[in-house]
Amino acid sequence: MASNTLNLVAILSLTISILLSLYPQPAFSFQMEDFDSEEEYVLDHPVIIPNLRSRSRFLKTSLTKDKIRKGADCDPHPSLNICKGISVNNGTSLLYCCKTHCRNVLSDRNNCGKCGNRCEFGQRCCGGVCTNVANNVNHCGKCGNQCSSGVQCDNGFCGYA
Repeated sequence: MASNTLNLVAILSLTISILLSLYPQPAFSFQMEDFDSEEEYVLDHPVIIPNLRSRSRFLKTSLTKDKIRKGADCDPHPSLNICKGISVNNGTSLLYCCKTHCRNVLSDRNNCGKCGNRCEFGQRCCGGVCTNVANNVNHCGKCGNQCSSGVQCDNGFCGYA
């Protein structure tokens, strides 16, 4: 009896694995919502950064940057930091060095308004403030999505009062 059950389980698992290999779709289809979808931040004002990696005293130069890669490494030391409250993307983003990475404190849920300030479950970071987007008429479902006048926000959707 036990060998029949074992054979049945083996055949069933083999059948399932063959069927799954014939249909190569992801088992869970969901898309993470990322409010900082740009690959690079465009600096509002280019900055000059000393090139400290050069070992030669003749090659020590300064670099002028007008873009910063999203999540770029940074040094929390103030004189070496490339993201020390720098305005990017025409003032829509504000970069700070949180631990060792540049973070946009106006939309990062783990660094909302300042480094280390995490928004609670169900909240988004809207303009540096943790906001419940499930029932906020000014940020309904996502930051900046305003419901029409007199219309309430219900579970992230603008409905009718």
